[in-house]
Amino acid sequence: MNKKLFDFIAKSPTPFHAVANVCETLENQGYTKLCESNKWALEAGKGYYVTRNGSSVIAFRIPEDDFSGFMLTASHCDSPCFKIKENAELADKYYVRLSTEKYGGMLCSTWLDRPLAVAGRVTLRTENGISVRLVDTKEPCAIIPNVAIHMNRNANDNMSYNPAVDMLPLFAAGEAKGSFKTLVAKAAGCEEKDILTTDLIVYNPQYGTEWNGYISAPRLDDLQCAFGALEAFVSAEKSASLPVYCLFDNEEVGSQTKQGAASTFIAAVLERISEGLGLSSAEHYAKVANSFMLSCDNAHAVHPNHPEYQDRNHAVYMNEGIVIKYNANQRYTSDAVSAAIFALVCEEAGVPFQRYANRADMPGGSTLGNIANTQVSLNTVDIGLPQLAMHSSYETAGAKDTEYYVKALTVFYGKSLVMENDGEYKLR
Repeated sequence: MNKKLFDFIAKSPTPFHAVANVCETLENQGYTKLCESNKWALEAGKGYYVTRNGSSVIAFRIPEDDFSGFMLTASHCDSPCFKIKENAELADKYYVRLSTEKYGGMLCSTWLDRPLAVAGRVTLRTENGISVRLVDTKEPCAIIPNVAIHMNRNANDNMSYNPAVDMLPLFAAGEAKGSFKTLVAKAAGCEEKDILTTDLIVYNPQYGTEWNGYISAPRLDDLQCAFGALEAFVSAEKSASLPVYCLFDNEEVGSQTKQGAASTFIAAVLERISEGLGLSSAEHYAKVANSFMLSCDNAHAVHPNHPEYQDRNHAVYMNEGIVIKYNANQRYTSDAVSAAIFALVCEEAGVPFQRYANRADMPGGSTLGNIANTQVSLNTVDIGLPQLAMHSSYETAGAKDTEYYVKALTVFYGKSLVMENDGEYKLR
């Protein structure tokens, strides 16, 4: 399972690649691609998927018979990184650097002295408009060099990093000025003159590794959840519900985009499914009331050197199972009802689970669930897998936990939920 995870991560350096990776899997499983700008003709027993911006995707299967509600998972495919600006080169006589800016909140020190590759998408001029092509150099072509300790004696003393000064990647020697666009065109398989604009980042191309009961890889947050949910989605047994797989971009910067969890994407897709099946508005909202969503994003494991950062009654550990996340201010959506339902799922799957809450004096970040709920109201629980060094360029998690997660979500996708009264539910 972890080897499959590492392959998935290696093929997903950017959200655009992650979505293309997911779509390839869905195509191989017989799913049909839909387009938001076209009318949808949905057939019972068939699977479909639709993308938005090429960086978010929602997939679903139409049951053979009537269904009680929607069973959804939502994860994200973006990670903190350095985005390359449109005028990419900062050149002088001796060096060509890349002009970048931070995307999301990363641990800057982990990006230093690490070989970096370039990936993303380019837009190309066509006879009638534009087309999009993915690019990935795969091989390292840049590095962000540290300043030697001899020149910065405070390097080990609470160092701060200025992204406009300290974090600019070195790309080439001065005589190679102008070669970055050549590199991008070669990776895209096109002529330089045909490139109109780009969405490019530098990323860590290091492959994942399993060691002493742990796994380490780039972008575990949140591709570990994205991968595991997809594995469960395509392999789950049929049930009396309609299964939905959601993968969103831009969670790391607040989700307030047309393709983020705060967008209309989930609500529009669910409404179009109901419309395509001939359901009335009242029938659609009844289905939504019988629906359930897992908001899937990794959690903070107890740090071996700093256990004091955890609430001691809600400390979670790698290889000890899936984490249910709580927050009094609803940055996580878990409540007594949604957490209880997911606990039953874990019990049936034979999978351990843990409960996480931040220390009361250390507020954490929010994730997908509470944001998506502003667009379509669903019973939702926030879950994740415990990991170390979240937002590092290379993160660590438990070797057992991916399989736990896949088992639990496979059971989840094979279930249906029926609300008999507010607060009273049947899971079957």
